[in-house]
Amino acid sequence: PEQRSTSPERGTMFSWLGTDDRRKKDPEVFATVSEGLKKLYKTKLLPLEECYKFHEFHSPALEDADFDNKPMVLLVGQYSTGKTSFIRYLLEQDFPGMRIGPEPTTDSFIAVMHGDTEGVVPGNALVVDPKKPFRKLNAFGNAFLNRFVCAQLPNPVLESISVIDTPGILSGEKQRISRGYDFAAVLEWFAERVDRIILLFDAHKLDISDEFSDVIKALKNHEDKIRVVLNKADQIETQQLMRVYGALMWSLGKIVNTPEVIRVYIGSFWSHPLLIPDNRKLFEAEEQDLFKDIQSLPRNAALRKLNDLIKRARLAKVHAYIISSLKKEMPTVFGKDNKKKELIASLGDIYVRIEREHQISPGDFPNLKRMQDQLQSQDLTKFPPLKGKLLEAVDDMLTNDIAGLMVLVRQEENLRPNAAVKGGAFTNTLNGPFGYGYGEGAGEGIDEAEWVVARDKPAYDEIFYTLSPVNGKVTGANVKREMVKSKLPNTVLGKIWKLADIDKDGLLDDEEFALANHLIKVKLEGHELPAELPAHLIPPSKRKLVE
Repeated sequence: PEQRSTSPERGTMFSWLGTDDRRKKDPEVFATVSEGLKKLYKTKLLPLEECYKFHEFHSPALEDADFDNKPMVLLVGQYSTGKTSFIRYLLEQDFPGMRIGPEPTTDSFIAVMHGDTEGVVPGNALVVDPKKPFRKLNAFGNAFLNRFVCAQLPNPVLESISVIDTPGILSGEKQRISRGYDFAAVLEWFAERVDRIILLFDAHKLDISDEFSDVIKALKNHEDKIRVVLNKADQIETQQLMRVYGALMWSLGKIVNTPEVIRVYIGSFWSHPLLIPDNRKLFEAEEQDLFKDIQSLPRNAALRKLNDLIKRARLAKVHAYIISSLKKEMPTVFGKDNKKKELIASLGDIYVRIEREHQISPGDFPNLKRMQDQLQSQDLTKFPPLKGKLLEAVDDMLTNDIAGLMVLVRQEENLRPNAAVKGGAFTNTLNGPFGYGYGEGAGEGIDEAEWVVARDKPAYDEIFYTLSPVNGKVTGANVKREMVKSKLPNTVLGKIWKLADIDKDGLLDDEEFALANHLIKVKLEGHELPAELPAHLIPPSKRKLVE
């Protein structure tokens, strides 16, 4: 029998992947996820893409920079919805080439990236820089490259992520035509490569124009990356805001075809005073949630790249089946043109046949109309037949190598548990009195010299002395009868008991009982309980005990 490689690194990491009869060889072993993705793409997926002209139909080939670059956030929205102001708000700094105004001001794609010095790199120079992930954008031509720049500046936020600002989406047909390049196609190119897509809406301008509708449809298959921001929400009253939110969800529901509800963040993302401050607490909570989402991007970047490569591989496989099916149906000598027209017209039936033959999900197929349009200019007789070895290599990558890389993704995440976006708006509210939830709930009384529970202690003492204390303490059974009146579930009451029983003797004295009631009040007011009791809530007589 053939000897298997038993090198220690292969033996430990992937030994669970099965025996020789399942695999011709052991899966590849890589030092990092990005190195693994690069090698798998070049050796297993790229040959299939090149053979079946995938790059002409769908998306240009990936380059090393696509696997190495920082997470990117793409901002999309109609003009004057606050896209550029949003970036300014995150960075807390102006960036080169920035223009803000009520009219359509940003007429370019601006990649805001980290650099040691401030400056602007024009599009034509960007697409020849191998270190930047933009080389394949040259396919969109000069009309686009003249409208594409990279703003570089030293900023701590940009050390972890890059942000792409896009031109405001227009509503007039005439303005759209004058762009000179395929705006939706450019956005689709970016959507494939970014980690998060933020759609911005203005609470006053909810109409979704034709171009915006086309753009959202171009983002199909990337719904998992989309988040929606309803900006300038401080400019309308609460009742109006509810109606606007409902109208936005209804409009999006008609365009974005997902069973899940898209997450919408409501707020005012610029540094001006709130016009109507009634919903300040809501805006703070929403901003906190959005910031957490953006901050998680560096930690999840490797997983996102892996996920996108799997999506691409599935599409490349389906594309190979489509191209080879068309080739198979074409006559070798006569009637080529008529057969071509017939095949393009019946492409939907070919899709159904491939779906049945190869057990492929309908969601993996490319857009039918677009594929038909692209096939018009192709010579179907020059298409290659089905090449089993190329497809086997991709199947091998999906079933074996990707599983090995998943293990490595988790290892890398555990090595960098604190990889998060820092600086700018992300750091200023972390600590101090303007941190989210500071001085509220369990944090109430954090700055006060007096013990905050003492305010309500006389009322709690009255209840305490009705529970028959012995030697100044009440038993768990007696306390339970009182605590369950709060109607909180036992799991929550159990946690409150643990926090309040500071000396861990299974009994509560008057101070501990007052503390338990204070924590019940905190929970009933809708706040979360702390994992550990904060220092300011420890009764003064017990502080030495804790130290």
